[in-house]
Order: sequence, then structure tokens, then C-alpha cells
Amino acid sequence: MPTQKATSLRRGISILVALASDEAAARGGVGVVRLAELLGHDKSQVSRSLTTLSEYGLVDRDPKTLGFSLGSQFFALAAQASDRRLLESAPPLLAGLVARLGESAHLTVLQGAAVLTLRSEGPPQALQAADWVGQVVPAYCSASGRALLLDSSAAELEQRFAGVEFEPFGPTTVRSVDELAGRIARCSQRGYALVDEELELGLVAAAAPVRDFDGRIVAALNVSAPKLRFRARLEEAGATTKVAADELSRHLGWQAS
Repeated sequence: MPTQKATSLRRGISILVALASDEAAARGGVGVVRLAELLGHDKSQVSRSLTTLSEYGLVDRDPKTLGFSLGSQFFALAAQASDRRLLESAPPLLAGLVARLGESAHLTVLQGAAVLTLRSEGPPQALQAADWVGQVVPAYCSASGRALLLDSSAAELEQRFAGVEFEPFGPTTVRSVDELAGRIARCSQRGYALVDEELELGLVAAAAPVRDFDGRIVAALNVSAPKLRFRARLEEAGATTKVAADELSRHLGWQAS
């Protein structure tokens, strides 16, 4: 028979699950009466659980509507868990990309107007794959940068790249925020980014965004290689990288709509 503590814990978890539902998001919060109906619990029991959850910052109450929603501490804990999960889950997926495409694969994140490589995997014959770890490259001319910026509006791009000089590292490098926004829009249609000699002469790359439990882009998976041997497979690399990125996103709690 469940103890009182176990029952209270289950009730608290059930409340958090209910507040994470589409209904709660659409309503902007859920009241005590509706929560009691959804969970099949007594209103007073639900109210006590909400009080405890509120004390820990796991739920917030709107003073106007009196509806409850997930609190800031809930999202802080989820973000910490997501970061750990990202680093734990990425290596086998990177290795899978290497096995499938025969080229180096990387896990990257956005840092201001630049992209930082966190993890890299390369085929046995590649000696330089690990050299990318810790390296920072401009976001405007890299496949990872484009994937990481996939959800950014024109105004957000203007703000992020304010004061940034769009240096031409390759023959096809974008030279303005407007041009970057246009290329990102094309990437958005297919769900992954392709870059052909923008970051470096003779280098091509494909990247796809990784999303967290809330649907936000938090990282990108990237595959890059010399153009001479990889140009014909670039579209395949983009689609393959997207499959791996979506799988990593699911590890972080993301669910495709």
C-alpha cells in the first residue's frame, strides 16, 4: 500500500505533467478546480500540493487569473538536465554520422555571434577531428551557425550581428544580415543548413538544429569535409544530419509537432 509521502509525490508529479500539457499552454495556466478534475483528486489535496510546489518555485500562480503554470525553478532544473543529457547523448550519434558519411561530425552551440564546438568525432584516418573542440568560428558563414539561427527573426539577427563585420572567408560568404536572413529562410524550409565555401575555400558542410524539451534550438550537429570529395553528397549529409539531430532532440524531451 502506498505511503502518504509516496501518494503526495505522485500527486505533485501529476500536477507538473498536467501543467506541461497543451491545454495548460493554451490557457496560460490552469486553476485548482480544473486540475482536480483532470487528475481525479480532491480540490483540497491538489491545493496543498500546489502550495508545496510553489514554495520550491516549481509552479507559479497568476495573481489575476489565479491559474497555475510551470515555475522558473522547474525550467532551470530542466535546462540543467538537458545540458547534461546533451553531452551524454551526442557522442554515439556523432559516431553514427561518421560511420554513415565517412567524415568528421561535430556538436556545436551558439556563443553570441559565433559557434563553439563542444564535441567532435572523426573517422580513423582523420587526425584533425579533435582539433575542432574548443574552436570558435563565425556564425554567419558556418553551417552550424545557420542551423542554430534557424528560428531567429530578422530583428533578432540584426541585434545579434550589430557591429559584426561580415568578413569574406570564402567565395560565397554572406556579406550582410539581409543576405544571411535570406539563406536562413531557405534552410528553414528543409530543416537543415548547407554551406558551400563560405567559411573556408574548398570546404563544404551540413548542419541541423537540436531542440530541447521546450522546442528551443540549443545546439547543432555538423558534418564538414573537403568539397572535392563531398560536394555530391552534401544534400544526403544534410538529410542524414537532420535525422541524427532530431534523435538527439528527442533525448532532450523534444516532441515533433
